[in-house]
Amino acid sequence: MLIQRFVVMPQVARSLAHDARAVLRLARTAWHLLRGMVVVTLLFPRLTIDQRQQHIGRWSHQVLRALGVTLRPSGNLVACAQMLVANHVSWLDVMVLHALCPQARFVAKSDVKHWPLIGHLVTGAQTFFVDRSRPRQTGKAVDAIAAALANGATVAVFPEGTTGNGQAVLPFRPSLLQAALAAGVAIRPVALRYADLHHRVSPSAPYIDDDTLLRSLWRTARAERLLVHVSVLPVQAPDTPDRRALAVSLRAAIQTALF
Repeated sequence: MLIQRFVVMPQVARSLAHDARAVLRLARTAWHLLRGMVVVTLLFPRLTIDQRQQHIGRWSHQVLRALGVTLRPSGNLVACAQMLVANHVSWLDVMVLHALCPQARFVAKSDVKHWPLIGHLVTGAQTFFVDRSRPRQTGKAVDAIAAALANGATVAVFPEGTTGNGQAVLPFRPSLLQAALAAGVAIRPVALRYADLHHRVSPSAPYIDDDTLLRSLWRTARAERLLVHVSVLPVQAPDTPDRRALAVSLRAAIQTALF
């Protein structure tokens, strides 16, 4: 019995230490979220596009550090007229890519617009919102994205249409890729992999199924040495008007880079 106590006590102490660290991380994250809200609401209307992008990049780095997430990029994301195509694991993905490419405009599900705090922040970053349940609305979004790309914007999309568990890349939906084909811009695949002290693919990062944002935040803040490996892959210049074939090719490139 005494031996069991000596074994259990260090485990309890470690668990309490992890909890305390998570609370501190979440407190710092909340501060940066509130600060971001103030900047977007009060300062953004008076700032130039370049100044807004500087704030977005700096803020994304700060939130990731506050949560204890370390970036490990391989390759550079240069701002230009291009579409970034990435696998989707977590709500963290947007901040990860914004930290490396603050010029990127994202495409998100329409319900993200109504998330507390985060919805206001992503709206301020000129996010395109898509309601995939309404094909006509998706078509309008594709036209808006194509126009932005034609004007020199960098647009980031997650063609899986939802988040995965990080263990595999889900099939890509081809609809949003039509915007890149219409604008005639290159497509840059990006592979995202979260790891931690104990796992090559961390179970702490995925935001899937019936998970809640609060549970996901707590799990992320409690993770040990959470790393996100960002592999910037060679540009693919579409040589076919077949967006379905393009979706298969992009998914294969990202899956190969990950696994």
